[in-house]
Amino acid sequence: MAFNLEEKFLLQAEEELDAVLPQNYKASMQNNNGGEIEVAGDVWEQYPIFDTSDRKRIARTCNHIIAETRSCEGFGNFPNNALAIAGNGCGDQLVLIKQSNSYMDSIYVWSHETGELNKVANDFNELTCL
Repeated sequence: MAFNLEEKFLLQAEEELDAVLPQNYKASMQNNNGGEIEVAGDVWEQYPIFDTSDRKRIARTCNHIIAETRSCEGFGNFPNNALAIAGNGCGDQLVLIKQSNSYMDSIYVWSHETGELNKVANDFNELTCL
């Protein structure tokens, strides 16, 4: 279930990631912190940004982007500069790629079986939110 997000939680995530998130991604998450998106005919469940404003939101956001990225690192072929932002329920992830101190605008599908990255969008706004 998607819901709004205060900017302070985006800033906290960026601080923990030690990198700035793409502007269009942040704007989308402020309006709908989670929810589903469609990419190439598949439905992906977006990982939220961790929101500690109350117990209900903590429970709804415990599968946040940082926690999900850490769990992906256990696969062994997950790129060390990637951030998982959505999953398809089969292990594949939509990811952002970090360069220096920023995540780039482009969105990639990371295959958990092969470790391959395939670009699916130049910007988060190209994706269809459901």
